[in-house]
Amino acid sequence: MPTAAVPFLRLRVEPVDHHRWVTAGAALALGAAFLMAAFGLPPVDLHGPLHPLGIMDPFCGGTRAARYAAQGNLAEAWRYNPLSIVIVCGAMAAVVRAGIGLVSRRWLTLTIGWAAARRRWVIAIVLVLLVLLEVRQQLRADLLMAGTSTWR
Repeated sequence: MPTAAVPFLRLRVEPVDHHRWVTAGAALALGAAFLMAAFGLPPVDLHGPLHPLGIMDPFCGGTRAARYAAQGNLAEAWRYNPLSIVIVCGAMAAVVRAGIGLVSRRWLTLTIGWAAARRRWVIAIVLVLLVLLEVRQQLRADLLMAGTSTWR
């Protein structure tokens, strides 16, 4: 007898929040982004060890981009690192979900059906996207290094 296909994404409403850690992480990330939007970038160097040599990683520009995304300047955020827009918007969605859950006592829960073949495809797609982001960031090395190097 054939088994029923497991849906890739399933959305359910539950009486308990099973993802408090997502909400906590999202709240911390949003708090940091909005603090940077209000007060500027942190005074510490957050760059990887290869940054001063001109070698960017996929996350280079993420701090500045998160600041711009929190300020609502999505064009500048995209210019520095498009991943930050996804992270800030995802964090906002998680915090809004938590607020609605606290008020309604009903928690919207997204479940992913991780069949083995799906997992391989998702991992492959994520790796390809990270490589493409790495190439994009490396092509923008001049922008990403401007005003950040302490080795000059």
